[in-house]
Amino acid sequence: MSYTPKAALFTPWKLGNLPLSNRIIIPPMCMYHCEEGTGCPSAFHRMHLGSMATSGAGLVIIEATGVTPEGRISSKCPGLWSEENTAAFQALLSDIRSYSQTPIAIQLGHAGRKGSSYPTPEVHGKRQYPADSAQGWQTVAPSAIPFDDTEMTPRALTVPEIKELVEAFAVAAERADKQLHLDGIELHGAHGYLLHQFLSPLSNTRTDAYGGSFDNRIRFLLEVFDAVKARVRPDLPVWVRLSSTDWMPDAPASWDLAQTVRLCQILEERGCAAVHVSSGGLHAAQKIPVSPGYQVPHALHLKRVLKKMAVIAVGLITEAVQAETILQSKVVDVDEKTGKETEKSIDAIAVARAVLFNPHWPYQAAYELQEKVVVPPSYYRAEPTPNHQTFLKTFKYQ
Repeated sequence: MSYTPKAALFTPWKLGNLPLSNRIIIPPMCMYHCEEGTGCPSAFHRMHLGSMATSGAGLVIIEATGVTPEGRISSKCPGLWSEENTAAFQALLSDIRSYSQTPIAIQLGHAGRKGSSYPTPEVHGKRQYPADSAQGWQTVAPSAIPFDDTEMTPRALTVPEIKELVEAFAVAAERADKQLHLDGIELHGAHGYLLHQFLSPLSNTRTDAYGGSFDNRIRFLLEVFDAVKARVRPDLPVWVRLSSTDWMPDAPASWDLAQTVRLCQILEERGCAAVHVSSGGLHAAQKIPVSPGYQVPHALHLKRVLKKMAVIAVGLITEAVQAETILQSKVVDVDEKTGKETEKSIDAIAVARAVLFNPHWPYQAAYELQEKVVVPPSYYRAEPTPNHQTFLKTFKYQ
């Protein structure tokens, strides 16, 4: 059945060279359900990622996955540093792909000083296990600065250790590409984790080649990006999630939108497929003006100044009409040499918590916007009304 969507949210597009059926992305969300200490996904992930992959979204991104054991956020978070991890992910993905044709990517990261965390801090009243506990470890960071005075002081990484971590990212990316055959790789440079810790002068007070100036503070992230790109197939999209700002307006120096623009322009030149625009997470004193779509203005600003990179917006986007309105919003890029004006729009919307609440959020969005979405045949009889055929019956099992 040939079908041309009218709503931007359901318009096909490409993330780099990866064709996606619509512009709904399910972003990485920590589940804290891996087998304790191993970094291996569990039966929970079959249920969770299976539901995400049959949701009708254009792309699903697996939660933050540590490139080393100490790179995990908690002892129950996934990793991709060993053959054991790889085999567990292979089995998981084989099951999911039997019933889903949704592209699946993975987010690779390192928690840095925010590792060794309790999976559910609201239960324990603390955020980190002690370094000498069974579920904890000594955290590392660019500098020996804790997140706040309740957490352990991280050990500052040496330059040889930084180089080892660059290689760890590259090895994990190679596993994701050549053994798991994933459809994309997102590097986690947001939310106060290690790559973000190097970017911000609030957490990076080094005096060597990895600290001080803007060029030095972005060096680690660029080395990781280049190493990953070099180890995966040329057409595999690699992109970054960034915190566009630390939300620390009273700090004499922090990470902000202007620096994010400069970094993205450099990443664009290196072949980065997209920027996934989030914010915050680095400092306990952050002042975030939380409201629906509160990060969208930063995404629009980046879209205006970037030439080729896709821009993914995220942040309290919960309703179909809201998502559609964001995608319909236009910014104007004016060419400095010719004066030519070009209208641009954000490329995709990441929907997180709303999809946890309703794993068939894309079905609901298609119904509300009078659009169509591809679903597995088992769900065909859930069609809500005969007045509009919401489900495209083009699904083919592998």
